[in-house]
Amino acid sequence: MWMRGGTSKGGYFLADDLPADTAERDALLLKIMGSPDPRQIDGMGGANPLTSKIAVVQRSTRPGIDVDYLFLQVFVDQPTVTDQQNCGNILAGVGPFAIERGLVSPRDGQTVVRIFMENTGQVAEARVETPGGRVNYEGDGRIDGVPGTSAPIPITFADTAGSSCGALLPTGKAVDVIEGVDCTLIDNGMPCVVMRAADLGISGTESPQILEANAALRDKLEAIRLKAGPMMNLGDVAKSSVPKMTMVSASVAGGAISTRTFIPHRCHDSIGVLGAVSVATACLLPEGPASELAKVPEGGEKLISVEHPTGEMSVIASVADGVVTNAAVLRTARKLFDGVVF
Repeated sequence: MWMRGGTSKGGYFLADDLPADTAERDALLLKIMGSPDPRQIDGMGGANPLTSKIAVVQRSTRPGIDVDYLFLQVFVDQPTVTDQQNCGNILAGVGPFAIERGLVSPRDGQTVVRIFMENTGQVAEARVETPGGRVNYEGDGRIDGVPGTSAPIPITFADTAGSSCGALLPTGKAVDVIEGVDCTLIDNGMPCVVMRAADLGISGTESPQILEANAALRDKLEAIRLKAGPMMNLGDVAKSSVPKMTMVSASVAGGAISTRTFIPHRCHDSIGVLGAVSVATACLLPEGPASELAKVPEGGEKLISVEHPTGEMSVIASVADGVVTNAAVLRTARKLFDGVVF
């Protein structure tokens, strides 16, 4: 089944429909997507990392969990398939897909799907509209980066700190200096390196196209990323899609913070769901590039609007004793087609 999940798009497969051997599975997925090729002309991929994604879903045997979800990023111009990150956008389609495929029995009205994210060992809870016991994709939910409206799918994350790195701040510090740049190395669902845009010689309001054309910027970001990887317990990240590199600046549209993110070598047209959660969390630290620039509301439940090139993503963070206990985001999804891919 091909679906749009959040601001991403990709193939959703039942685990049993893919080869059990990892090498065989990856070879098949590369062929399905048409990688490696910048246009992915011989496959289903859309010539962009955001449209070259895979969800592998199966019924879970874990107590209190409905389905297990494995996310795979298929590189566009490299023969690489990696499971070293999660994807909260593709996650938005997992609940509807699980119901459509009969892995979860729908309720009349709304169905809660509890999802174990295999990449990080964390749990997410998605609420899917199911009037009459059928998934509804039509509605008034709107997210930036997607035209029109769709049925809202609220997703709540809990216990995501250190999902890939073992700790929210894997170095134990809110600020590390790498290549002369102040960085917050953080993982609250997605490993991210958060830096001031100004320290990289940009305003932070440029378009993704302008930033991608800036060779000096790309080289500097990659030098920082390669050093940050081992510091974040990720090892050698030369061939990895993490950590994400996020440059922050003061908000320009009334939000909390403005962002530009490389994933890792292309500039994101928006921002990933879990990347937004990590950046929002960085805004709440008592020190660091994000907290210095962010406008954070008062109260135990904070609505943090993370601006990106095509709009904003709102993260609702619940904070107790200075610690983020859980975060929720609003996503949408749409079934695009259901059939056989070769």
